[in-house]
Amino acid sequence: MNKIKIRNVLLEDLECVTQIEATCFPAAEAAPRNVFKERISVFPEGFFVAELNNEIIGFINGGVTNETHIEDEFFITMDLHIPNGENIVIFGLDVHPKYQRKGYAKELMKHFIEAAKKDGRKKILLTCKEHLIKYYEQFGYVNEGVSESTHGGTKWYDMYLELK
Repeated sequence: MNKIKIRNVLLEDLECVTQIEATCFPAAEAAPRNVFKERISVFPEGFFVAELNNEIIGFINGGVTNETHIEDEFFITMDLHIPNGENIVIFGLDVHPKYQRKGYAKELMKHFIEAAKKDGRKKILLTCKEHLIKYYEQFGYVNEGVSESTHGGTKWYDMYLELK
């Protein structure tokens, strides 16, 4: 694995992250450009990109809440974002397909977890598809079962990581 640089997102990264998202997720699930623009504007502190040779190859992004589960509305608007909330949610962890299975997503997740701890968050919340449950469990996430989320018309599972 080549060494990646992880940094906070910049507005000029908008097109690139939008393109990677569209490559990684089906259209019904992918966040559109306007949603990314809002996320970057509202909470760049919770949005990290991974660069390899000065090219963005992936990212992880989220928002903050006092809730214990992610409401679907949060995937489309930052209106639910509470800057000083207890819990941080992950909207997406994306790595361009040509760079997958090289450990880059793991580096992004570790960075996100450390940032959440540093910010004093209590939990990290996420939803994922069934085939990714084991992946997230390796970081210590706990599967709470099938989510109430209907985002993108897909079956999701709620997971959380207790931060110490």
